[in-house]
Amino acid sequence: MMRVIKIGGRAQGDSRLPIALRDARAGGDRLCVVHGGGDEVTALQRALGQEPTFVNGRRATSPEELNLVRMVLSGTVNKRLVGLWQQAGVPSVGISGEDGDLLRCAVYGDGSLGAVGEPHTVKPAVVEILMDGGFVPVVSPVGRFVQDGSGCNVNGDDAASAIAGALGADELLLVADVDGFRDGGGTVVAHLDAATAAHYIATGVATGGMIAKLEAALRALEHGVTRVRIGGVAAITDPAAGTVITRATAVAPSQ
Repeated sequence: MMRVIKIGGRAQGDSRLPIALRDARAGGDRLCVVHGGGDEVTALQRALGQEPTFVNGRRATSPEELNLVRMVLSGTVNKRLVGLWQQAGVPSVGISGEDGDLLRCAVYGDGSLGAVGEPHTVKPAVVEILMDGGFVPVVSPVGRFVQDGSGCNVNGDDAASAIAGALGADELLLVADVDGFRDGGGTVVAHLDAATAAHYIATGVATGGMIAKLEAALRALEHGVTRVRIGGVAAITDPAAGTVITRATAVAPSQ
């Protein structure tokens, strides 16, 4: 089973995470991991007297701020995760979306977020080579703009969605510090189809970072990913955990 797993910054501190990845790989899954780390970027910005700005879960990024994003995500966070996971028996190689021309991006939206891109072209060769060699690629969500080759910040959910589509993944799993998508009453929704997910975005039931997750899920489904799940660390090894999102009428996940 080919799986792309995106791990949010807060979930990265869960002590169960390295073992869950090891067990998933031992069970025969081919894994590519995309990570976030926004809290650490924010902490560095504030230490430097800057205040981050977010719009619908996406970080506005000036060219100057991009250097901080690259330093934290492609440097500190990426290499820390690689080291931790290798100690747990997960052979890992850290790369970013800039390596091997993995992520080429268009300017996100109307450009008001600055040096923020949305994936336009994905060249997954470097990821496939690493997986074929027995490694787990660990990808920092930084890419380059199509128009001029300059760097750009990419929402981690967007990056994972695009990579999953390019790889023809069976599943995109968005791991966060939540156990799934919650409806207006606060109840975790077990299954969503694409139309209902889009409805929750349009009506404001989905807010903040969950908007980006649902939007990324819909794009992944459009590009051929079989299913998307949103959940906590437990969802890595429990196929029934979290919220399952499918193109048409939702079905229960395979056991």
